[in-house]
Amino acid sequence: MSEANMHSFPLDDATVAVIGLGYVGLPLAVEFGKHRPVIGFDICAERIEALQAGHDSTLEVSDDELAEAGQLRFSSSPSDLERCNTYIVTVPTPIDGHKRPDLTPLIEASQTIGKVLQRGDVVIYESTVYPGATEEDCVPVLERVSGLKFNVDFFAGYSPERINPGDKTHRLTTITKVTSGSTLEVADFVNDLYASIISAGTHKASSIRVAEAAKVIENTQRDLNIALINELAIIFNKLGIETEAVLKAAGTKWNFLPFRPGLVGGHCIGVDPYYLTHKAQSIGYHPEVVLAGRRINDNMGTHVVNQIVRLMIARERPIKRARVLVLGLTFKENCPDLRNTRVIDVIEGLRDFGMKVDVHDPWVDPSEAKNEYGLSLCEPEEGSYECVVLAVSHQCFVEKGSNHLRSYGKDDHVFYDIKGVFPVSDTDGRL
Repeated sequence: MSEANMHSFPLDDATVAVIGLGYVGLPLAVEFGKHRPVIGFDICAERIEALQAGHDSTLEVSDDELAEAGQLRFSSSPSDLERCNTYIVTVPTPIDGHKRPDLTPLIEASQTIGKVLQRGDVVIYESTVYPGATEEDCVPVLERVSGLKFNVDFFAGYSPERINPGDKTHRLTTITKVTSGSTLEVADFVNDLYASIISAGTHKASSIRVAEAAKVIENTQRDLNIALINELAIIFNKLGIETEAVLKAAGTKWNFLPFRPGLVGGHCIGVDPYYLTHKAQSIGYHPEVVLAGRRINDNMGTHVVNQIVRLMIARERPIKRARVLVLGLTFKENCPDLRNTRVIDVIEGLRDFGMKVDVHDPWVDPSEAKNEYGLSLCEPEEGSYECVVLAVSHQCFVEKGSNHLRSYGKDDHVFYDIKGVFPVSDTDGRL
């Protein structure tokens, strides 16, 4: 019998550490903390202090839900990880300024774990990566730092996150979880571990690389579908046809997919395809369709700005030094997440035309907006703007109605609805 097969992985003995307590890690730590000992670890001491005080600033977990996780303890001290034997990595995997994968958070998390890794331990990655990253990029770091041998002394798994920030219907436990492991025994252990908290069930992939690939194509598929609709919206705009009317008509067919045009940002859809294309290019294949979709979606901010400028010119509104109000800054509605928001493309594009842009978003922490984008949020002033742009369809904006939002504009202002929330007759332009 090989040394790897001599290891057993009793589920009852699993003491879990969740590394990274953002939108993905915290709900996971809380759910596990209802059933077994868990250390929730994050390098941000302020984040740990807030969670220890019983509040999640991302609003993914309520104060009551935090209180229900009786076996969960929070820490920013790596030494507290020594008591654990199962590590789950949920750190961000962003791209750099050249749209290349930035594995820095993943490598640093692996280094932290490597310092406390012991024989028989299992390290599970949830962060979105390209196929092969777990075993080719992360495991060597674990081996080097710990001095232990992979699949002899320690083991690995991959179970891609499927968190949808701000979604109160599709929650961690109600979304099927894909699992995988570096050996058959570890794959069973990883699957059983997640099955203990996921009511929707699990799907055990045949390998870590299959699970990695499954994750990265989920968001790539969605990105391409939105890119198609965005390109159609551009075409229809040039033809003088209302995009929403076309989509409603086409949607009467049972198998027409209900995608809508829009800005594509966030930490998943606007990022993950670049992980796949990076890996493809590294093996000598140049992906055409995936990158074409990315180019379309990355340029939608410019398209929106050009439409707004044309509408303002048609209304004989001033362009240079015009005051514009942008409602919403987050990458999606009803959540405070600013990561990779493409609303910033619209703001910067309007400023490039010499406009003065005010930004209002009650969901956003003003200090975070300042730190991330150098923006100072404001309270809108009635009757003050040449143009009002609804950029994010927060419920608080929708409930106020188009008349209230238009009250911020001057006489004969332009009201542009990026999200297509209101009827065409209530707006001056939309995607």
